[in-house]
Amino acid sequence: MVPDDATPSAPRDRAWFDALFAAHARDVHRYFLRRAPHDDAEDLAADVLATAWRRRDDVPEGHELPWLYRTAGFVLANYRRKGRPVPVDELPDDVDGSYAADPGDIVVEDDEVREALRRLSPRDRRILLLHVWEGLDGEGLAEALGISRGGAAAALSRARARLREAWQGRVEA
Repeated sequence: MVPDDATPSAPRDRAWFDALFAAHARDVHRYFLRRAPHDDAEDLAADVLATAWRRRDDVPEGHELPWLYRTAGFVLANYRRKGRPVPVDELPDDVDGSYAADPGDIVVEDDEVREALRRLSPRDRRILLLHVWEGLDGEGLAEALGISRGGAAAALSRARARLREAWQGRVEA
């Protein structure tokens, strides 16, 4: 919420939302393509963007995308609680080839990488995927996780260490 004595630099009107949508809708949609059934990704992304419109005064200026990712995490958790199956071992179909060059998709096709990621806690996986797939670090990662910047840096460091252990465990097994 914007404090009474401060106002955002730009009004949170239709033009603001149109700019937010143009800048980030694809990123939010891709977030869901990686985490939910392909058929539901568009609806889930729409839920996040509708929430951004309803709560536009709560979206921190300069940290819009991390806020959208954090909201996407809540939307995804609600979606999963409804009992819809979320495939873990499947990647979305590449309908038009637009995602073929995404290194995140290429890595997840590797069975050994998937196995190492499966060995991590859901929180560690979330932190690593926000960092690697969504490109968040520093303030952005902190905002998406709802913690301090120092906490986010520490969490990322721990998640990386656990991933290294999981990767080495795969070699030793």
